[in-house]
Amino acid sequence: MKKGAGKASARDEKDALKIMVDGVQREFDIHDPKLPDWIEDKALESDGYPYDKKLKAKEYEKQLEKLQQELVKLQFWQQATGTRVMILFEGRDAAGKGGTIGAMRYYMNPRTARTVALTKPTETERGQWYYQRYIEHFPTAGEFVAFDRSWYNRAGVEPVMGFCTPEQHRHFLQETPGFEQQIVDEGIKFFKFWLNVGQEMQLKRFHDRVHSKLTCWKFSPMDVAGITKWNEYTEARDLMLKKTHTKHAPWQVVKTNDKRRARIEVIGHVLRSLDYTGRDMDVIGEPDPKIIGDGARLL
Repeated sequence: MKKGAGKASARDEKDALKIMVDGVQREFDIHDPKLPDWIEDKALESDGYPYDKKLKAKEYEKQLEKLQQELVKLQFWQQATGTRVMILFEGRDAAGKGGTIGAMRYYMNPRTARTVALTKPTETERGQWYYQRYIEHFPTAGEFVAFDRSWYNRAGVEPVMGFCTPEQHRHFLQETPGFEQQIVDEGIKFFKFWLNVGQEMQLKRFHDRVHSKLTCWKFSPMDVAGITKWNEYTEARDLMLKKTHTKHAPWQVVKTNDKRRARIEVIGHVLRSLDYTGRDMDVIGEPDPKIIGDGARLL
């Protein structure tokens, strides 16, 4: 036996996860530098993604810059009118939430455009009304606020991982539409995006993170646990959309296997929804119904 072979075998047995993918049981060792072919070959098309190629980089950059110029106009309008904008970004791990927020806010003035990404609640926050720690970060006049995960943790991560009781989960789904009605009645321009990534694409992105010295910090033990609970997260997502997709606070579902197309669609939707000064609809264009849709229609 070659030196080190025994250690490698032991590592494989320990680290290789047994997961179901499209009805087939697979083994996936995320620490193996080589990405399995069954992931590489299926990543982009996973979960029925409608395009077989990503949007070309030059085309993406051209579209994105024009949309970013529109976002600067939007921010000037917000300052002039005091309009408050709040956007929730939800989705599985590695769905592209942070990158989409980054593309959206890249040229916006950080004094009045900010991202909220809360850590786990403190002991004091655990004793508060569930929504309370999020309300503290709501926008004031003229502010643009993006939540990288939100109170919808209680609709996905918490029930799947056992961090809340079934009764707390049920109560959240029952109470949230009324809570969000108050947000809208207050005059806040309110958006909710569910970024939907295919299973093989999620595995590819996890693998890329683990083997990158720049993004390895993004991968956590919670991600490992989530890999094996794909179906449970799917059930939680579907129930969340069913119970909290309302006329006053609808969900926009966005397919994100190609992050470029997803970012264009998210930004475009926000810009089409706000009648700000100088809005150029020719630049913003029409939505791609293959990538973005109202509620669970795309799923």
